[in-house]
Amino acid sequence: MQNLRWVLKFLLILSFFSQLSECESPDAISSGCNAADRAALLSFKSKISKDTTGILESWVGTDCCGGSWEGVQCNPSTGRVTALELQKPSDSDSEIADGIFMEGTLSPALGNLQFLEVLVISGMKYIRGNIPDTLSNLRHLSQLVLDSNSLLGLIPSGIGRLPSLKTLILDGNRLTGLMPPSLGNLKGLLQLNLGKNYLAGPIPLTFRNLQSLQFIDLSNNLLSGVIPDFVGQFHNLTFINLSHNKLSGLIPISLCSLNALSDVSLSDNQLTGRIPERIGGLKSLTSLSLSNNHLTGPIPESVARLENLWYLNLSRNALSNPLPSTLSKGLPSLLSIDLSYNSFSLGTVPDWIRSRALTAVHLAGCNLKGTLPTFKTPTSLTSIDFSNNHFTDGISSFLTKMPNLNSLKLSNNKLKLDVSSIVLPRGISSIDLSANQLFGPLSAILNDHTSSFLEVIDVSRNIISGTIPEFKEGLALKVLNIGSNKITGHIPTSISNLIELQRFDICRNRISGIIPSSLGLLVKLQWLDLSINSLTGKIPNSLLGIKNLRHTSFRANRLCGAIPQGRPFNIFPASAYAHNQCLCGKPLHPCKGKNPPQISQ
Repeated sequence: MQNLRWVLKFLLILSFFSQLSECESPDAISSGCNAADRAALLSFKSKISKDTTGILESWVGTDCCGGSWEGVQCNPSTGRVTALELQKPSDSDSEIADGIFMEGTLSPALGNLQFLEVLVISGMKYIRGNIPDTLSNLRHLSQLVLDSNSLLGLIPSGIGRLPSLKTLILDGNRLTGLMPPSLGNLKGLLQLNLGKNYLAGPIPLTFRNLQSLQFIDLSNNLLSGVIPDFVGQFHNLTFINLSHNKLSGLIPISLCSLNALSDVSLSDNQLTGRIPERIGGLKSLTSLSLSNNHLTGPIPESVARLENLWYLNLSRNALSNPLPSTLSKGLPSLLSIDLSYNSFSLGTVPDWIRSRALTAVHLAGCNLKGTLPTFKTPTSLTSIDFSNNHFTDGISSFLTKMPNLNSLKLSNNKLKLDVSSIVLPRGISSIDLSANQLFGPLSAILNDHTSSFLEVIDVSRNIISGTIPEFKEGLALKVLNIGSNKITGHIPTSISNLIELQRFDICRNRISGIIPSSLGLLVKLQWLDLSINSLTGKIPNSLLGIKNLRHTSFRANRLCGAIPQGRPFNIFPASAYAHNQCLCGKPLHPCKGKNPPQISQ
């Protein structure tokens, strides 16, 4: 018995010293961080050549776990780094946000953060180079988020060896090559987003193992082949986006068995065949986009059974008449519908569309005729597209009861009226009335009142007259297209007040006078077309300040003198300057003498 007591005392003392030893271990000191982890973080910092976020300025001192190192989180009981989250601060001002970034590459030393569970490096814009293969060493990693950077190369196959990974987000980079089949080993993966890259090839067959997926986004890539039938096995899936790829074949019927699916986008592919009749079985579906494919046949009757669907976009296919009669009593949640550019011959806007409180109605190219329709609840409408139809009148009364309308497209119709009779809703920001038979003065539709809320105005290809108005400061116009009309007068110097302008098109009018040098202050301009007018004088050198210009034309005016010699003006084709009085310099013939010919301004 005495010996047993001594043994118990010995074990108690041994246990005490063992616990004391653990408390003094460097890995368990709560007042500091593990030396290897700190070295890995500093290696990451050394690979960042520029940091305008200010985050890495806080990475000083020896204690990376004390809370002062921004973006770094540790386990307080072990002193090991468990999370590294570096995200661009959100900012409502886009110009300020554009100036916030990190520039550099990802250090392979990130793979030495052995206890890392969360790695987020997001929105840093100029972080380039490859994704390090060493990230496959992070056996505890549950979230890997490297979106909205400029990462290059292949997705490392070693990522498929991360047993704890639940979230993999690599969208918005410049990744190339095939999607690694090894990603199919991530059986616990809940969220997969590889969108907005340059990935090619088919969806790997190994992806059939991703039975836990709730969210998958492979959009905006170069993927080819068919949509695999095994997507019907992803019973937890709520969101699937495969849009903007080169996928072909049929829409798999198995997709229609996913009861949890709420959002489907397969638009902008090369899909063929009919929309499956069983699509009405997607009871949770709220958004369906199948636009810009090669789908044929009528819309299935079962679509009307989608009681939660609020967004339906079937535009730009080859769908045909008749529209299902069931739609008149179905789709109780519908808010936005787009059936544009199919093979429909509707004649009039269906009653079941006009009688609903919808926010967006897009029926472009649906062979609509006669007078513009009246809606039972016009106050709910924010967007209308009736372009490329055969409407002849009704526009003056059409807009009177739509105070919330934000966007209106009525281009390529047969509308004939004086623009003075049009009263635009005060909230409208975009209006396209191009290619009709509108007449009257430009000032009736573009004046101090309308330009205060308009961002886009296109009244080109009409018979509008009058002059270009003066512009006050603080306007938000981004697109001003008044080409192919009968507008006279000159370009006002106050054009410089349109500091947000990206497109300025006054071609094929009767505008005279000089090109004002103030035009060069429109530094956001991307499209400039002054062709086929009666402009005189020189092309001002001030236009060299417009660095983002992608298209310009000064053709067929009476301009003279040297073309501004700098990008992009001296690299535009000669046709952009043809048929003027005496323009010279690259890309035209050299100017003669030290003083090239000029005419009076």
